[in-house]
Amino acid sequence: MSYADKVFIENCKDILENGVWDTALEVRPKWDDGTPAHTVKKFGIINRYNLQEEFPILTIRRTYWKTAVDELLWIWQKKSNNIKDLRGHIWDQWADENGSIGKAYGYQLGVKHKYKEGMFDQVDRVIYDLKNNPASRRILTNIFNFEDLHEMALYPCAYSMTFNVSGNTLNAILNQRSQDMLAANNWNVVQYSVLVYMMAQVSGLVPGELVHVIADAHIYDRHVPIIEEIIRNEPKPAPKFVMDKSVDDFYKFTRDSFKLEGYEYCPFEHKIPVAE
Repeated sequence: MSYADKVFIENCKDILENGVWDTALEVRPKWDDGTPAHTVKKFGIINRYNLQEEFPILTIRRTYWKTAVDELLWIWQKKSNNIKDLRGHIWDQWADENGSIGKAYGYQLGVKHKYKEGMFDQVDRVIYDLKNNPASRRILTNIFNFEDLHEMALYPCAYSMTFNVSGNTLNAILNQRSQDMLAANNWNVVQYSVLVYMMAQVSGLVPGELVHVIADAHIYDRHVPIIEEIIRNEPKPAPKFVMDKSVDDFYKFTRDSFKLEGYEYCPFEHKIPVAE
């Protein structure tokens, strides 16, 4: 069993057995037929993944990790807020007629700010500090910009990354205000694990822990039977994560810079309904 499987199964069982339903409340999300999309949730889940021991990807269902990496590069490398720059279609329903999702995600990371050392956007500031100020306790990004929320098609769910260097090891905390456990949990874990690997390599460090803090970890009502089926699947061993060691520039990584050797997963044929 992969460690990611173990964590996911434990989280989902805890939510289903001990979580709180919001059926007594009015909720914003709706299914495509207009029915309110209710959830059962747990508050304040914290998961830790040691990237030196194992790459945290599910085997009890397939995670389309290459598409997840594409989205990560779209946000963190291209710093784009336009789906025309993205290979996948996961953002299509939130884009306007021009393909824009507003001042969200990549847009926020790409805005330059003035520091005493010069002008940096959030990504370049992280890279600068990891290389020049590794003892700093101020190496982080935050894209939940209250000034621009009204111009975002969707408020950011994964909104902050805090990087911390211990010796020659790079650790990170991913803060997430909201997590759809079926549609997005392992997707985000895979993405930000890859990001830690990327940041570590270009900074001359080794990847350590990814700590995932989820404020509202929930399962939608129409996802419950799918989750129950998935967590009954027989887990398989974790695959080996391989990265192109020749890349020393954050902006030179591509989706082909990463491989998973021996990734086996259980069949997953469901089309996941997404609430809006």
